[in-house]
Amino acid sequence: MNILFRVLFISAFLLASSVLTSCRRENPGATAIPLASDPPAAILLFNGTGTSSGDVAAVERILNSNHLSYSTANSSELNRMSEPEIHKYRLVIVPGGNFIDIGNNLTSGTTTNIRNAIKDGSNYLGICAGGFFAGDTGYNSLNLTSGVRFKFYSAENQGIRKTAVAISTEGAPTLDQYWEDGPQFSGWGDVRGWYPDGTPAIVEGTYGNGWVILTGFHPEATAVWRRGMTFTTPVEKDNDYAGKIIVAALNRTSLSHQ
Repeated sequence: MNILFRVLFISAFLLASSVLTSCRRENPGATAIPLASDPPAAILLFNGTGTSSGDVAAVERILNSNHLSYSTANSSELNRMSEPEIHKYRLVIVPGGNFIDIGNNLTSGTTTNIRNAIKDGSNYLGICAGGFFAGDTGYNSLNLTSGVRFKFYSAENQGIRKTAVAISTEGAPTLDQYWEDGPQFSGWGDVRGWYPDGTPAIVEGTYGNGWVILTGFHPEATAVWRRGMTFTTPVEKDNDYAGKIIVAALNRTSLSHQ
């Protein structure tokens, strides 16, 4: 293999492996409650194959700052959990990453268990890849949307992989939020925030007895992620909104009331 070919091969591999990911890597520095704890934590945060360690860390930071108890489960641990074990948690959070890898590294039985737990009254928050995973991706996803398959926000079609986006909501100031390879949610749920092109950026709705919130952007993003971009909204304000989203998902309340 000559040097030029090796360089092209490695570059192509790195580009391919970055597609559909949504965050950077950072040191989590957070402590989760063990899965076997009794009583269980309020929230189950998925940190398995396909998730971005940087986004897991960012979500953990928001959970800690809002004093919310949580446990984490990787792919193997989640694959071993039964539906009743998942249903013990009031909220399941799937963060950003690669939705194809997330689905392909869980068994079909596991996605069925998660789906049934939500149908029976657990709640779900999907962030970016976790939002894609809630739909019908064709890659062992949850399909909480009765077959609706989400598309990327239109910036993706312009070759933009990450940027600041102005998210507008009813009765609240527009917030510049961090977006990276995230979905828009046309065709499902009640819209609680819009991208600049008018497509849904954050939606909420029910699946059976469960409450579901999906966001295509990253209000939990840290200041480090913003480097090289221009934001008119302070990171603290965006992170405060992330906390409101999590609390709304946990407590089954509409974001229109936040």
